[in-house]
Amino acid sequence: MNLIKTNKAPSAIGPYSQAVSINGMVYTSGQIALIPEGGDELLSESVGIQTVRVLENLQAVLEEAGSSMDQVLKTTIFLADMDSFALVNKIYEEAFKEHKPARSTVAVKTLPKNALVEIDAVALVNNYTF
Repeated sequence: MNLIKTNKAPSAIGPYSQAVSINGMVYTSGQIALIPEGGDELLSESVGIQTVRVLENLQAVLEEAGSSMDQVLKTTIFLADMDSFALVNKIYEEAFKEHKPARSTVAVKTLPKNALVEIDAVALVNNYTF
């Protein structure tokens, strides 16, 4: 098992890794709209701005693990307000382009640091074959 850490995404804010990889798979921790340097100023911005940053963080973690957005098999989106679904879905679609991984979207009461959106992913490591 490899613990994934990159300075191109925010460090974990608790006792967990940005991601772990094992047997050709990578499992990311949920990403919120922190900036790589650790600042939380985007958490006071709109859900659209937060979603863009979350997906950038997720991409950075995947790339550090030797994967990419095109290798994602499954994501989970956590939303503080399901009324944000359409906007988050549009930004998500732009990030994944033609690739359409399996996905769950869940409304939650609160997220870490009162973020509006959090996304995690399970992906293949590039060039891995079963």
